[in-house]
Amino acid sequence: MSKNISPEMEMVKAKRREASRAKWRGRFAKWSWNFVLAEAFLLALHPPAATAALLIATVLTVLHFRTDADFKFRQLPFDVPVALFVFLSGVSIMVSPDKGFSFYNWYNLVGVYVLTYFVVGQNVRSVRQVKELLLVIGMAAVFVLLYGFYQFIFGIDISAMKWVDGDAFPELRKRVFSTWENPNILAGYLDIIICLAFGLFIKAGTKQKRIVLGVLLAAGAACLAMTYARGACLVIAVIFAVYGMLKDWRVLAACVGVAVLLLVADPVLYERLTSVFTKVDTSSEMRLAFWESTVAMIQDHPFLGIGWGAYWMVYPEYDFYLQGADIRIVHAHNMYLNYAAEIGVPGMLAFMWLFFGSLFTALRQKFAAPQPVIPAPTPFDYNEDAAADVELKKVADSVQVEEEKPETPIWQDFIEWPDWRLLAGASAGLGLALISIALNGLTDHLLFNIPSSMFLWLMLAFIAAVAELKREKDAEGAAEAEKEADATREVPAFLEAELKAEELPEVQPEEQEAESASDEKEKETEAEAEAAPEESTETDGAEAEEIIEKEEAGTDEKSDNHIKGDH
Repeated sequence: MSKNISPEMEMVKAKRREASRAKWRGRFAKWSWNFVLAEAFLLALHPPAATAALLIATVLTVLHFRTDADFKFRQLPFDVPVALFVFLSGVSIMVSPDKGFSFYNWYNLVGVYVLTYFVVGQNVRSVRQVKELLLVIGMAAVFVLLYGFYQFIFGIDISAMKWVDGDAFPELRKRVFSTWENPNILAGYLDIIICLAFGLFIKAGTKQKRIVLGVLLAAGAACLAMTYARGACLVIAVIFAVYGMLKDWRVLAACVGVAVLLLVADPVLYERLTSVFTKVDTSSEMRLAFWESTVAMIQDHPFLGIGWGAYWMVYPEYDFYLQGADIRIVHAHNMYLNYAAEIGVPGMLAFMWLFFGSLFTALRQKFAAPQPVIPAPTPFDYNEDAAADVELKKVADSVQVEEEKPETPIWQDFIEWPDWRLLAGASAGLGLALISIALNGLTDHLLFNIPSSMFLWLMLAFIAAVAELKREKDAEGAAEAEKEADATREVPAFLEAELKAEELPEVQPEEQEAESASDEKEKETEAEAEAAPEESTETDGAEAEEIIEKEEAGTDEKSDNHIKGDH
């Protein structure tokens, strides 16, 4: 038997279903964002866990799209070069010596790149999320720095590791690498963190914020020196020196001071940095040999390359330096040459479009402070020209007591950022971070490391999301300004009705002539009256008596005629 359900019950069930959908929409939005933050936090600490967080964030983001009609897919500024890079790198698999290996390597690496770009670019849609993402990146950096200091203080013997030429630098026995694979990769990561902190530092606006960020900068510089990575140290020095010369000489002075302090405190660091310009260290000579061999690869395979991830398989054919030594060379120690060799010149250009386009976008963006709202003047406002107002103001100032504002705790001040300062600092820091990667890419290929390359794609998506957020805010501001302008131009209804009522009807030409003639007659009459001589009061009285008598006679005649008519 079918049960009859009343309309009221149907309405209640519909409301419950809608409430359940709204609850799940909120959960998908919250959970997907939390796992994006988890990926950003774990990239530097535990890469496998970061990959798991990325996969979960991807599934939750898709569910968020399916359940929330307001959460729509948005196009980011550099979606086209991303698609080109994915396509061309995939096509390069066809020419790889080992197509199975290249495909496996491609869908694992390029897969996590694209998913990272997707979840970060689609989920970062508010200033609050920008702040939270920067905060978790900074928290992870603090753990990396603390572990690096721990390694340096308690010691770690790296003599058996192939990070340094022991014959050229016999005194070098400590090179920290913290949670990363080797000191060079840690140094590249620290360059990024220092640039991010510096971008926020120059836009901080308060002393408390600068203190916190200054401590982070100093700790990052000290840990960077402990890696003894020559290229990364020189890169960060160049960035600060150029910024100081172009923008603020105090930054240049601070950079010189810190560099002198580190070199005086550690003579081995000075020896390492100066060796980059000589052939004392075999690593410099090897890099030149790798680059020469890579250029030969590019000349032989300019369009499709040698295949994604196939550098270590093809290099022995072009090896003239090691001469068959039992050493696997997995990359060209140059980011640009490595991409051009593996995926061809077109694929490398697609990546450069994405990379440098994001860099210039981050550095070009301007975030201005909001204009203060000035209230309209009133008759009761202070007037500097009025003597009474000046005296009243003097009396008010003499009795006014300034309220003491409680001092904001340093951590609370650090968390509370004006929107425009936070976005400006984040954009500047991300742009400088990409500059550090571009310069490090001249002497090394740090993106061969999976967490480093994932972190790069996270930053690329971060820049695109901030640019899109700025565009949306500018569009909203323009729309509001247009509405305000329309409101000022509109006439209220009651005023419009009064104006229409006061409008005079159109006058025909004939009526205009008649009116002008009557006006002329009135003017002539007034002129005659003014020109006539004044008579005595006696004459006026006599004339008045005659007029009264005539009026009375006329009245009597009218009454007699009226009586006769009645009879």
